[in-house]
Amino acid sequence: MIVLTADQRGSTRGPDRVPEALALVGARSSGRPGVVLPFDRTVGDELQGVLAADDDGAALAVDLVLDLVRDGGWSVGVGLGAVDRPLPEVSRAASGPAFVRARTAVDRAKRRGRGSVPLAVVGPDEEPRATVAADAQALLHLLGAVVARRSAAGWEAVDTLVAQRGPAPQRASAAALGVSEQAVSQRLRAALWAEDAAARPLAARLLRAAGADPDDGPDDSGRDDDPDGTDGAGEGSAR
Repeated sequence: MIVLTADQRGSTRGPDRVPEALALVGARSSGRPGVVLPFDRTVGDELQGVLAADDDGAALAVDLVLDLVRDGGWSVGVGLGAVDRPLPEVSRAASGPAFVRARTAVDRAKRRGRGSVPLAVVGPDEEPRATVAADAQALLHLLGAVVARRSAAGWEAVDTLVAQRGPAPQRASAAALGVSEQAVSQRLRAALWAEDAAARPLAARLLRAAGADPDDGPDDSGRDDDPDGTDGAGEGSAR
C-alpha cells in the first residue's frame, strides 16, 4: 500500500488549510481509480489517505505529492508496504507498517532545510525495496524542485495544455491563452514540462515496486476475502 500523509507547515502562525488541501486532493482523485481509503483529516493540521500499490494508485500518488508541493506549506510523507487488515473505513483508524513509515517520512520532511523540497519516502527495510524507496524519494525530490520553481506563466501554459482534449492541444492552448504556438512552446520548455511528464511514470513505478504488499491479492482494496461468501461484504471497501 501507499500511505500519503501531509502536515501543514507553520500551522500555529496561520489559518487552518486542511480543508483547502482536502479539496485539492479530492479534485485530483475524482474519477480516478487507486484510492483505497479517502483522504481525511487525521489529527490537528494533518490529512492522510491510502492508495493501492498498483499502476493507478502509484500514478495518483505521484500527482498528489506534486500537487501538494506546488500548493506549498505542506510537509509530505509517503509510507510504503503492508497495512493491518481488515482496513477500517477511515485512514485515521488504520494501522500497520506503512502508516508508521508515513509518520517517519513526515517527520523527516519537516526537518529538510529551507529551500529543499519538504518531502520524504520511507519503505520497507529489506532490500531491494529499501533502495527502490530511496530512488523514488530522489526522483520525487527532483520533480518537486521542478514543480516548486515553475513560474506562473509556465504553470498557466502547463495547466492549459493538460486541460485540452483535442487532436492539437498546443494549438488549442495557444488559442485559449491568446498567444502564439511558439510562445506556448517556449513556456513549456522553460517549465520543463516534457521532462516532468516523462519522469512521473518512472516515479510511479518505483512507488509501486517498493509499496507492494505480499498480502495483497488481485483486489487491492484492502478488503479481506471471505471464503464462505457470507460476511464482511461492506468491510474496508475501496472508495
